Amino acid sequence: MKKIETDQDDDLLPEYDFSQMKGVRGKYVERYREGTNLVLLDPDVAAAYPDAKAVNDALRQLIQERQPRHSR
Repeated sequence: MKKIETDQDDDLLPEYDFSQMKGVRGKYVERYREGTNLVLLDPDVAAAYPDAKAVNDALRQLIQERQPRHSR
């Protein structure tokens, strides 16, 4: 038996118009399978970096600075 959808069942607001969207199913599935971590940056942090490479470089530098130094 099919469920008949009514206006009460539709919780999307009228201003959401998806008719112009061109989504691609499974666009990020390979990244997901590889175990890639996606991190959402707060707007103030994202504004400080022009791209993902800059963020990664800054994080790598922070990691190096926090590692204990070994005496020779």
